[in-house]
Amino acid sequence: MRRLGGSGWEEFDGHTTGPLHWGGRAHVDEIVFPSKGFSGLTLRLYEPETGEWTLNWSDSRTGRLDPPVRGRWAEDGTGEFHGEDIYAGKDVRVRFRWSGITARTARWEQAFAPDGGEWVTNWVMDFSRA
Repeated sequence: MRRLGGSGWEEFDGHTTGPLHWGGRAHVDEIVFPSKGFSGLTLRLYEPETGEWTLNWSDSRTGRLDPPVRGRWAEDGTGEFHGEDIYAGKDVRVRFRWSGITARTARWEQAFAPDGGEWVTNWVMDFSRA
């Protein structure tokens, strides 16, 4: 993870668990970052009327549900999701990307676009099954 305006990346371990619900149209996961002292929850919901998913994040530091990002999975298995949020008191556009999804791996990336500017990737997670 790296903060906007920061220099360099911070690496740390985490582990996640989460079941599917509603025949795969809903998913709740918990991710725990032991060395950071916090956990997060993601609620993913499929909306049949739009064909889109919403991804809703909360973490144990705030106890608040962040504004959702919304998007779709492409036929190649990648997913891109966009939304609006506030970071350090300023409005930012948010993008989540999922890629490299196999039975054993996945990659998630978060990027912010402050002040309507260019995307800045600030958090990458590489997942692998044990």
